[in-house]
Amino acid sequence: MKSPNAFLASLPTTIFTVMSQLAAEHDAINLGQGFPDTEGPGLLIDAAVEALRDYRNQYAPLMGLPELRQAVARSNRRYGLDVDPAREVLVTSGATEAIAACLMAVVESGDEVVLIEPLYDTYLPVLRMIGATARCVRLHPPEWRLDPDELRAAFGPRTKAILVNSPMNPAGKVFSREELELIAGLVREHDVFAICDEVYEHLTFDVPHIPLMTLPDMRDRCMRIGSAGKSFSLTGWKVGYVTASAALTALVAKAHQLLVFATPPNLQRAVAVGLSMDESYFRELAEGMKMRRDLLAHGLHALGFPTLPADGSYFVVADIRQHAAGRDDVTFCRDMVREARVAAIPVSAFYDPEGPPPPRHLVRFAFCKKPEVLRAALDRLRALCHAND
Repeated sequence: MKSPNAFLASLPTTIFTVMSQLAAEHDAINLGQGFPDTEGPGLLIDAAVEALRDYRNQYAPLMGLPELRQAVARSNRRYGLDVDPAREVLVTSGATEAIAACLMAVVESGDEVVLIEPLYDTYLPVLRMIGATARCVRLHPPEWRLDPDELRAAFGPRTKAILVNSPMNPAGKVFSREELELIAGLVREHDVFAICDEVYEHLTFDVPHIPLMTLPDMRDRCMRIGSAGKSFSLTGWKVGYVTASAALTALVAKAHQLLVFATPPNLQRAVAVGLSMDESYFRELAEGMKMRRDLLAHGLHALGFPTLPADGSYFVVADIRQHAAGRDDVTFCRDMVREARVAAIPVSAFYDPEGPPPPRHLVRFAFCKKPEVLRAALDRLRALCHAND
């Protein structure tokens, strides 16, 4: 028998799977997985149930149901973007599929794509499946500073695109207008595309989210990706959407057709209801998540785990050096599950394994959990710290 796909066969079991299995084995509080432990709005769930019962359960249109595309177009108005729902919005089966489809639409074998580390773990494998090369630029902790010279150096004659994740997983960084203007300037200078992973757009706390698409001469260069899972705490629904120019949307739709073709129609109709909710819902969502961030971050800091700035997303990164006793982040996380029964993710997992050595003193905690769960996790960590004193 001939060998299967060598690249896929070489991919190891992800650290997320490893840590989740350890958490289950030790009955740990799992702050490694980035999904809420509460359900989303009942209004959406009721809408999804009712939509199952009206005999509209066959394939949805390739581009998505008109009512959801219209809702996505309306939601873009909060940023001053005027979007044609018929030609400039595509519904996908989750944001991860949207990312893959957007990359497939504009990137070819031999192209280079600029990525910013630490990064969501799907980006690199998808690029390598396409045959493209990643040019990674690192943010510098603890401020998560973007060095302009390092970013400029990553662009060259083979650059086809940059992938920008803001608000950012795992760092929690929200790019400032100044940083976005730097990125936009390089996109224009090198005449490239921008894939904008903005799934946490409704979860910013201290720094406002600014879509790169809103900057001058960026409207037709950007593909903006949103996620109903993150905006409505319904991650299992896997409903995403892409906003782009008509020409780019048509290309992304061709990739989408090959990947999944269509997304469940009842979930699309429910998400359309969600995107039409009053702005107060999104404000309260962010306020509730900020409260959880502060609860966990302040608690970690008090225990000797200084936390790095986290202005958005579900995650906060903590420095483990005070308690690591020479252990790296992977070993520390494994030991923390066994000894404290709390799971987190080593931040080194969010760097290119073929690049320079990553930071080994940082771990990512998810705070998108009930406050009582976060307090219980802090109590377990406190007991461990006292036991080791």
